[in-house]
Amino acid sequence: QVQLVESGGALVQPGGSLRLSCTASGSTLDRYIIAWFRQAPGNQREGVTCISSYDNRSYYRESVKGRFTISRDNSKNTAYLEMNNLKPEDTAVYKCAAGSVTDLKGAYSYWGQGTQVTVSS
Repeated sequence: QVQLVESGGALVQPGGSLRLSCTASGSTLDRYIIAWFRQAPGNQREGVTCISSYDNRSYYRESVKGRFTISRDNSKNTAYLEMNNLKPEDTAVYKCAAGSVTDLKGAYSYWGQGTQVTVSS
């Protein structure tokens, strides 16, 4: 079993930056593909980005390319989501997930509880 805990969510102005963290316990993170998903009120959950477990190759949804960066530090059992040039439409609860499939459709075994990101002036 893997337990995931996100942190770093906050209220930020448009154009601002945040770094979210996803810390794992119960197992080492290095064997898993890590993904970030988000869900805004009234919207379906959407995959934001994921990073592979063996070559750190990453994938992004189109709307965040060039603004968001996913990374992982296996020595700290933590993954990160660096978000720059944030826009109001980025407002959502962000959740990290761990699994064995590289996709942005949600086929992950383990999920965190989420952290709120609000982009507003």
